[in-house]
Amino acid sequence: MVAAQGLKNRIGAIGAVLALVLAALAVSSASPVAAVVPFAVRGSINQVSVTGLTVGAAVVLHDSGGHEVSLVHADWDPPLDVADAQGAYLFRHVPAGSGYTVISGSETSDPVVVTAPDDNPAPAFYDQPQAPVLSSGFTYIPTRDGTTLSANITFPVEAKYPKPWPVLIDYSGYDPSQPGGAPSEAALFPFQGYVVVGLNVRGTTCSGGAFDFFEELQNRDGYDAVEMLANQPWANGDVGMVGLSYMGISQLFVAQTQPPHLRAITPLSVIADTFRSTLYPGGILNTGFAVAWANDRVNGAKPAAHQWVKDRIAGGDTTCAANQKLRLQSVDLLKKINENPYYLAAGGDELAPRTFVHKITVPTYMGGAFQDEQTGGAWSTMLKNFAPGTTVRAFLTNGVHAESLASQDIARLMEFVDFYVGKHIPHIDEFVRAAAPGVLGGAGGVFGGTPIQLPLDRFTAYTTYAQALTAYQAEPPIRVVWENGAGLAPGEPQGTAESAFSAWPVPGAVSTSFYLQPDGQLGSAVSAVADHEARATSSYVYDPSSKRASTYDGNSGDIFKTETQIDPTKIHWNPLTEGDSSSYVTEPLAAPMAVAGEGAVDLWLASSATDTDIEVTLTEVRPDGQEEYIQSGWLRASHRQLDAAISTDLAPFHTDLAADAAPLTPGQFVPVQVALFPFAHVLRAGSRLRLNIEAPGGNQPLWKFASLAPDGHQVNQIGHSVGRPSRVLLPVLPSSLAPNVPAALPACPALRNQPCRAYLPARVATSVTGASDGVVTWVAPVSGGTPDQYRITALPGGQSVDVAGDATTAAVPGLALGTRYSFTVTAIYGTTEAPASDASLALVVVSVPPTTTTTTTTAAPVATVAPTTEAPVPTSGTLPQTGTDPGAFVLVGLMLVLAGVALVAFTRRRRRLTI
Repeated sequence: MVAAQGLKNRIGAIGAVLALVLAALAVSSASPVAAVVPFAVRGSINQVSVTGLTVGAAVVLHDSGGHEVSLVHADWDPPLDVADAQGAYLFRHVPAGSGYTVISGSETSDPVVVTAPDDNPAPAFYDQPQAPVLSSGFTYIPTRDGTTLSANITFPVEAKYPKPWPVLIDYSGYDPSQPGGAPSEAALFPFQGYVVVGLNVRGTTCSGGAFDFFEELQNRDGYDAVEMLANQPWANGDVGMVGLSYMGISQLFVAQTQPPHLRAITPLSVIADTFRSTLYPGGILNTGFAVAWANDRVNGAKPAAHQWVKDRIAGGDTTCAANQKLRLQSVDLLKKINENPYYLAAGGDELAPRTFVHKITVPTYMGGAFQDEQTGGAWSTMLKNFAPGTTVRAFLTNGVHAESLASQDIARLMEFVDFYVGKHIPHIDEFVRAAAPGVLGGAGGVFGGTPIQLPLDRFTAYTTYAQALTAYQAEPPIRVVWENGAGLAPGEPQGTAESAFSAWPVPGAVSTSFYLQPDGQLGSAVSAVADHEARATSSYVYDPSSKRASTYDGNSGDIFKTETQIDPTKIHWNPLTEGDSSSYVTEPLAAPMAVAGEGAVDLWLASSATDTDIEVTLTEVRPDGQEEYIQSGWLRASHRQLDAAISTDLAPFHTDLAADAAPLTPGQFVPVQVALFPFAHVLRAGSRLRLNIEAPGGNQPLWKFASLAPDGHQVNQIGHSVGRPSRVLLPVLPSSLAPNVPAALPACPALRNQPCRAYLPARVATSVTGASDGVVTWVAPVSGGTPDQYRITALPGGQSVDVAGDATTAAVPGLALGTRYSFTVTAIYGTTEAPASDASLALVVVSVPPTTTTTTTTAAPVATVAPTTEAPVPTSGTLPQTGTDPGAFVLVGLMLVLAGVALVAFTRRRRRLTI
């Protein structure tokens, strides 16, 4: 969304040309208003505004009966009942009704009416002579409560496209109404025969009113603008909406109000849920992009916050000047965010498009990237929420925030607009076809790299619009582009394959489980290790400071460019820190595996603290030694409560309500389910799927997290045993649905916004086994070279022995006969200790090991973590359980000696842990 505003500098080439071509049509129509009379009161949708007050004066709202109205105010509202520094005050949350008056000092206003959101004006309100006739250039559009919205109107060339024209609205709180050409993201459409209207939401630039994030009044302003524009003498009555990011999200909010003349919307790179999609993913505050964007909105809503607005006021635009009066009554979004770490039971759904897209009845074209570095990749989760029968088409791919503006995709967007707003056979104008390659690609283009050619028109063979539309509507509505960035030169926005599906999530995808195992493995079966065994868990230190906050240090617009054009010194996707994460990896795949949709990571979690933050990350470990990013998910453990009415195995949905928050009991395992953001990815044969469990941060370009501070030396444990079957659950496509990608691996890096790094397995000894005489064997770490020494430790008790770095066996002295032990092995490199191996299977010592000579070491002592307190395994829960816990072994002296050989054989299981 930040970069969407910056697209003016990139797609602005078309805007500049447009401004030159249509300069003669630009007409300023700033409308003067009467002088502001002190104490002016205006009723609106659940609001009453007052201007012209004495600064600091008390102000009171009365109902028709003369009683003071007691309103529910939020903590982030402006100070109560006192006029601000501009002599203004805004009453919010006022029930609909008539006869409201405002009292300040000895003066009482005339009565005003407060309306409800669905109290839409009669059609005559939008038509002449009651409504104004608008001209091209900068102007103002009135709304039902008398507030005027700043607008910039760009007409097409009439000689080429005779009027009346269809209209497209670009609606946001950025600068769409800034005088000049059409907004950058809509700059193509005047050349396609459409009127483009850049419209500012109330409380921004020259628009009147006060700003709040997608309040109902703002949505109804959009309704009014659609109807007002549809009834202009130069319009044909067909109105659509276009735009990406902020300009895309606004379309969803307006379309739910169902303006009669709205024909279609094209929301790109949007959100499904303000709280969960971007602001608090998993309940963890996104202090990177989300908070920065909110801060920009706060600053952008201040009086005359933009230079061009100052220039208009200085130039005599009295309407723009008067429209600044309520700006200090705008809602403080930063305060609102910081004071609400939980989902708002009252009001949250109104800001979550997933809850209201079923109200949208017009054809809708959505597009976006799974790894969107700004709004996030959760937008596709609401595709299933549209009402049956609504025309919904969607484009999905890997990549960045601006992915829907690439050549293949912007052509499909224009195609959709021609069908449903223009109502003619789609055709790309010759000027657009000539200008687009340099604007989208090339050294100064949005994506950089090679100039990008627009594809040929697809429906020119049809002789009638009806025939073309029928053919278009027969196509599957969901289009997935695979391996975007690998189809041409590395990083250029084109994929290696495409798939068309009838719906999203993909019908026919198979829910496939990959279970966490001892030794850092992922497998198809639940671990056979009993819950009480040391091998039943893996642990890591929770330390967010061990990671970078984010992966990218560059400009938010430059990240749209190809891999070869992004400064490599700005990208830092670092390998995991040993001991501060826990990882699990499959064996090399025997055949390619395509995955598409939502996924989940179901964990049995215990922590030494009462809460912890988790980031789960899927990667592909390639045969060439590179590790490639796929997707992530987040969860604050205290937010683990699921909404049973919405959740599925592949798509767990957390309530995030304060009433449902539950701390952890230190040392006690609980089931938690982490939702992965959607993705589509193909792993070739020979690749391995890896799950990394870590503290949040370091995997996203612009997102950063306000992670919980560790509670001392905080250790998190992950269960992988019979009764605690942690798993990754993914939607795997059968071969009949898998894309036809090239057999060869794509270059690394090449896939857009899926970085690569060298795969570095942790320097952990594996296949640790112990014998009843205290002799321990292991396999050396697969990476890091030969350690200087190993430390073998017996648990419980902590007896240890240090041996040379080329050893693979040792005897631990001082063990007690008849005592049950397991053993860990730690590789030591100089003074640095690698993570300890998972413990061997426990066994009972039946003979005393011989004396062993230890090596001398200056290494720091191994930090030990007290064993987790065993809590009863729940008999029911949200995670699947397989098998039963066999319980503790019964120690029966001589019988154990006789069973020694069999027991030793049982303990020689291969084990490896990658952290």
